[in-house]
Amino acid sequence: MYFIRKTQRRLSKRAFEPKRHLRGTSPPPRGSFWRQRRFAETKTPLKDSPMLEASLERLRDVRGRMKSELQRVIVGQDEVIDQLLIAILTRGHCLLVGVPGLAKTLMISSLAKTLDMAFNRIQFTPDLMPSDITGTELLQIDPETGERSFRFFQGPLFANVVLADEINRTPPKTQAALLEAMVERQVTSAGKTHVLPNPFFVLATQNPIEQEGTYPLPEAQLDRFMFMVNVDYPDLDEEREILKRTTGESKQDASQVVSATDLLELQEAVRSIPVADHVLDYALALTRATRVRGDSSLDFMSEWVTWGAGPRASQFLILGGKAHAAIAGRNHVAVEDIRAVVHPVLRHRIVTNFSAAAEGITSETIIERLLDAVQPGGSVGAGLPGVASQE
Repeated sequence: MYFIRKTQRRLSKRAFEPKRHLRGTSPPPRGSFWRQRRFAETKTPLKDSPMLEASLERLRDVRGRMKSELQRVIVGQDEVIDQLLIAILTRGHCLLVGVPGLAKTLMISSLAKTLDMAFNRIQFTPDLMPSDITGTELLQIDPETGERSFRFFQGPLFANVVLADEINRTPPKTQAALLEAMVERQVTSAGKTHVLPNPFFVLATQNPIEQEGTYPLPEAQLDRFMFMVNVDYPDLDEEREILKRTTGESKQDASQVVSATDLLELQEAVRSIPVADHVLDYALALTRATRVRGDSSLDFMSEWVTWGAGPRASQFLILGGKAHAAIAGRNHVAVEDIRAVVHPVLRHRIVTNFSAAAEGITSETIIERLLDAVQPGGSVGAGLPGVASQE
């Protein structure tokens, strides 16, 4: 009896030894707290993962080659190109706003050529119907049996990159057909759901002048766009280079750089970048400070703003900050990464009132005031963490 009990104690003690399980890669069986803890300590943290470092290094290489290819076709517009690439790396949609002749359409089509993916362009016109972009059910007759059946024929939305040219030229009914595609990445027709290809991006253009006969995008649809990118006039040297390139015989074209599979891997690497709590709090403070419905609004916000940004703005600030950090060569998000994407994220999410229009105050002016008022780790003011006191 004594020998049996001693053997049981020896076997019980051996069951709690974690060394045997640490020799392999499979996790230890359940039952022992110390074995589970020891195995968890052997796992490599995500931020120090060699695989993540290799993916980010490859991301920077791909981004550099894509930008080089775009610069063969587009002169200048470095900031616009960077913001487009950030949106691509974070699965976001972009709205480019600029007067005619600034190569908005050429920029998007050239970007699509650097991606080994399906590309469709939709010219939005006042007579465009929702089924013209989503697809429709058509009656088919089998020539052998004579059997009739309906079949769904895909519209131009079924592509990886969709250029929605002059999106404000089409009625709201057709504009609304984009909402489900942009958010849910699917299309519903005749009660059936059809999944769009992955990855999927909507890159739209809009003309800020000639607003007669146009249909401005509602705030609900503007909020679906990650960035609103302002395309400005080129400077003197850039415009001179444009004349040389476009009035000669030679014509440059962009080449393919990355495939759909590779791009999906790079997008996963961007989302794997860790974010510290103080950076999350800073993004939240920026977004919440734009809202005027509450006791925590800033004075100038209450004076000039009707509606502020929603939670989707905070999400895009973090995602944009991750992509900006990856491009800059860092495996973590800093405050300056958030500040770098504040303007394209918030400029179309801040709705100004009549007082702002009368004083010539734009959303750009409000964002600059917001960046001055909201300081990382600043004193608590206006009921928001990180917001400087109002004086």
